[in-house]
Formats: sequence, structure tokens, C-alpha cells
Amino acid sequence: MINLVKALSGGFWSTLAVVVVISAIAIAVAVNAFGLQVSGGLALYFVIWWILLFAVLPFGVRSQVETGEVVRGSEPGAPALPALREKAIWTTLVASVVLVIVAAVFPLAGL
Repeated sequence: MINLVKALSGGFWSTLAVVVVISAIAIAVAVNAFGLQVSGGLALYFVIWWILLFAVLPFGVRSQVETGEVVRGSEPGAPALPALREKAIWTTLVASVVLVIVAAVFPLAGL
């Protein structure tokens, strides 16, 4: 799975396509299976995605000092390789699962 995410995050357009397709599938499942409106599914997914992005960002980050490659004029604690495209795909995968779980729990909570 890790190698597949790395392969899919090779370029901007492939990453964007993966994020859009997986997001659309998750929102369609939440709308059709659990009776959410499309606008409600989009809004809920947007909130979940952003919260999870900030949770995923610190994973695997090594500073320039740790890698021994400090770029002159930059902060030594800045990430050497942030891997933002991979993190966008991981965030999308996790957010899709969380969206479906949250949409399934809504009727149980009376919402």
C-alpha cells in the first residue's frame, strides 16, 4: 500500500486525480447509503479532511539538521522532505473512512 501511494503521488496531476476520485467515491457512498445531502456530505468531508491533514502532517518528517542537508538561509528545523503529495493521499484515504463511519453514526445519534 505504501509503494502504491508513493507511485500515485509522483506528480501533481496524478495526486490531484487520486484525491478527487477517492473523495467523490466516499461522498457518494455517504450520500447514497446514509441519506446525507450532497452539500452536507461535501461540508462534512471538507472539515474531516482538514482536521486529519493537520494530524497527518508531522508523520515521517525529518528536519534538515537530522538529514545533514541544511540549505543556507533556511531554518535548520525546516523539513528536508515534507512529502506533501503522499500525505494528501493518506489524508484522503483516512478521511474517506472516517466520513463513512460518521455518516453511519448520524442516524444513531438522531441527527
